[in-house]
Formats: sequence, C-alpha cells, structure tokens
Amino acid sequence: FPEHITSIPSQLSTDVNNTEALGNLLYTKYFYLFQASGVILLVAMIGAIVLTLREREGVLKQKISRQVQRRREDSVELKKVPPRSGM
Repeated sequence: FPEHITSIPSQLSTDVNNTEALGNLLYTKYFYLFQASGVILLVAMIGAIVLTLREREGVLKQKISRQVQRRREDSVELKKVPPRSGM
C-alpha cells in the first residue's frame, strides 16, 4: 500500500459460518437496501400477473369446456373418394 493508506486487519470469527455472516451483514448494514430490493421484486411479480390476466381483443383463447364436450362425430368427417380420381 502507499504510505498514506493504511489497512486495518479484520478479526475473523471462527464460530460464525459464511451463511450466517452474510445474513448478519444483509440484516444489519444493508437492511434498507435489502428491503427495497424485495419491494422491487414484489412490484415486478404483481406487474407480470396483471399483464398476463388482462383482457385483450383479437386473442384466441382456449375453451376447455368445449374441448371436453366435443364428440368424435362432430369433429371427424370421412369422405368416400373414388379410386384413381385424385384430389
């Protein structure tokens, strides 16, 4: 280091593991930033849900009840084609 910069040695605690040290740091020194990031993520989740559930014109939607009620006779049509006549 240059002369005007000094470093202070930090004391490492051996009774705290990395996960606990990270949790202590997030919930003490960076508490407000941690809470703000949570609020931002919550707003993003709500926005994604609102954009997904909004009604739009011209968009085809799946109607499950109609699919379940469908019968084979209503959807399949067999035609008798004479041999060698082509399409």
